[in-house]
Amino acid sequence: MVARMRTVEPSHHILVVEDDDEIATMLVELIKDHGLRALPVRSGAEMDKILQRHPFDLVILDAMLPGEDGFSICRRLRSAGTIPILMLTALTEDIDRIIGLELGADDYVTKPFNPRELVARIKALLRRASYGTETSERKPLTKMTFAGWVLDPRSRRIVDPEGAEVLMTTSEFDLLLAFCHNPNQILTREQLLSMTHAGTAGPVERSVDAQISRLRQKIEPNLKEPIFIKTVRLGGYLFAANVEYLP
Repeated sequence: MVARMRTVEPSHHILVVEDDDEIATMLVELIKDHGLRALPVRSGAEMDKILQRHPFDLVILDAMLPGEDGFSICRRLRSAGTIPILMLTALTEDIDRIIGLELGADDYVTKPFNPRELVARIKALLRRASYGTETSERKPLTKMTFAGWVLDPRSRRIVDPEGAEVLMTTSEFDLLLAFCHNPNQILTREQLLSMTHAGTAGPVERSVDAQISRLRQKIEPNLKEPIFIKTVRLGGYLFAANVEYLP
């Protein structure tokens, strides 16, 4: 199963994985009312069949599904590609949100949810996946390099010093982009949350720590002694790298 993501389309297509017919119908109608397309499926198995035939721009994934649960599905989707994932669940504990984010979800909304907030989050994820973060739009959209790594905000590609492309989720790329635009500066969790969620109400602050952990796994040579993303006690994080813009 390969989760494919399209770049820019006149009308984004969203896959809703929700076993509750009433909620699924409400979500599809809400999404369509805002000029987007949506298709509901009831399980991970149905999702796999659809993704093999059609590309989607975002997946809304219920965590509490019968059979294979949403957390397991999220892990599979993330290992297969970088399609944005918004998890939807009745679970309200912070640890559940953090687990979802650690498994690769880009955002997390709890039921009952405010329809306007949900739509805002959906549009923020689609905007970030297609164009980059609000922060990046205020900066030159030119390639950047640090320690042999090359980051391209326009194509949203990151290449390691050996020339291999490193796949990143929307949130991971946005986080690295925020760091590259603010090297050698202490950024609080609130600042990082704002930069990577484009002004929408984001998940709990500890979710930033989960995103940092995932990003470190992809760029740090030694996770026990990070050389790029430094933790600043009682402050936040600092990106210890010399970043240069490429011509």
